[in-house]
Formats: sequence, structure tokens, C-alpha cells
Amino acid sequence: MWSVDHGPGPYAEFEAFVAGAAGRLLRVAILLTAEPDTGAPGAADAPAARRLLGGALARTYANWRRLRGDDPYDYTRQELCAAFARTGRRHHGGSGILARLGPLERLVLVLRIYEGVAEEVTAAQLGLPPERVRALCGRAVAELRAAPASGRAPTTAAGPAAAGAA
Repeated sequence: MWSVDHGPGPYAEFEAFVAGAAGRLLRVAILLTAEPDTGAPGAADAPAARRLLGGALARTYANWRRLRGDDPYDYTRQELCAAFARTGRRHHGGSGILARLGPLERLVLVLRIYEGVAEEVTAAQLGLPPERVRALCGRAVAELRAAPASGRAPTTAAGPAAAGAA
């Protein structure tokens, strides 16, 4: 295979960004699509999540030069969430605990609980009033609490926001 050395510059920065953020962004995509994740590196599981992330990273790459001063992780996550929101009805999910939630509830829960995005920011990103975001998040949490225990803790509990709060 050919290897392209971009040298120092914006696209080398993009490659470094992807190397550092792709794992966490893939986890967000897997939670959104509610696909099972074996967690094995290089595994071919979660194809919908990988497609979703690939599209978001492609849009980030296309706009990389315009992102100066903006957080590329936030931008890519917004692209990921926007793509999921457009196609959410097609992501019925698999057997994960989040599969029992609707796409919008899943999106709000992942942003608020796993990613730790503020309610107002989540509302603005999704074009919803903050009260609706609060209600969706509350309903999703109640649904997960009411679900029978599967012997496995919800993946959202181990998210970056939860880890930072501990």
C-alpha cells in the first residue's frame, strides 16, 4: 500500500486528531446506533457506527482548514450527531441496553450523560427547547432504570463525563 507523508501542516494535524479521538468518537457512534461492541481492537463489528463515524470524519477533513480556533472534537461530534439525527429511524439498534430507547432519546442521553454536554448546548445543537431535552433525558434514564438487569452495567455509566465526575 502507498503511504503519503503530509509532513507538518493541517492534514498532519488532522491525522493526529483522528489518532487521538477516533476511539472515543467510535464509542459515541456505537452508543448512538446501539450496536453490540465486542471492544476488540480492529474488530469488524458495529458497521453502522463505523459508517456514521467515517462520514463525520470525512466532513471534518473537508472543513479542517476552516476549523482554526474551533475544537475539532466538538465539530466532529456535532457532525456525527447530525448524521445520526438524519438517519436515526434506520438505526433500530441491536441487543445493547440503549436499543430499547428511541433515536432521539438515545441521542440526548449520549450527549448529556456519556459526553457531558450541557443541557443548553444539547438543546441548541438539536434545535430543541431545553425543557424538551430535560424531559427526553429524564424519560430515557427512567426507561433504563426500569429495564430488567442484564447482568451488565449500562455503557453510559463508564463514559468520560461520568469518569470525570467521580
